[in-house]
Amino acid sequence: MPVAPPDLADRARGVRWLVLDVDGVLTDGTLQYGPEGEVIKGFHVRDGLGVRLAREAGLGLALITGRRSAIIERRARELGIEEVAMGANEKLATLARLASRRGFELHQVAAIGDDLPDLPVLRRSGIAYAPIDAVAEVRDAAHVVLHSRGGRGAVREMIEHLLRQRGEWSGLVARLFGA
Repeated sequence: MPVAPPDLADRARGVRWLVLDVDGVLTDGTLQYGPEGEVIKGFHVRDGLGVRLAREAGLGLALITGRRSAIIERRARELGIEEVAMGANEKLATLARLASRRGFELHQVAAIGDDLPDLPVLRRSGIAYAPIDAVAEVRDAAHVVLHSRGGRGAVREMIEHLLRQRGEWSGLVARLFGA
């Protein structure tokens, strides 16, 4: 687990929403094209379980991505992610509209991103996360740089880290899995 700044537990307790980028975070950033020109993306099953755990903990979830894809819509439905903003060229403005509509403040957001377009959201969020393979500017802006790569469990690691900071991880795992 990554080392957290001392005030991170206080920030974590105030988080109400998780905001996730897609390419380079939920996926490894690779775009594969099928024979009909369709884009194929791969998602890690552990990230999906992490999203389930976040929902069980009562956190809202949003995807904010610059790309448009039916695959993203499908994965969001499978995971029960209630807010999906695709084609978001101004991610911070998109997040601000979401916050206004859903009634939360930006400091109540934990966000994860991997590339330059994610910087405005990360800089305004209560807690900013970055996968280990994020670009240098994003790693520098993050409160927590994860050990996992994008598309390889980074979202799960983020959620586990956040729930441990809140003191909720062990109880949630015990309740859901009897561990």
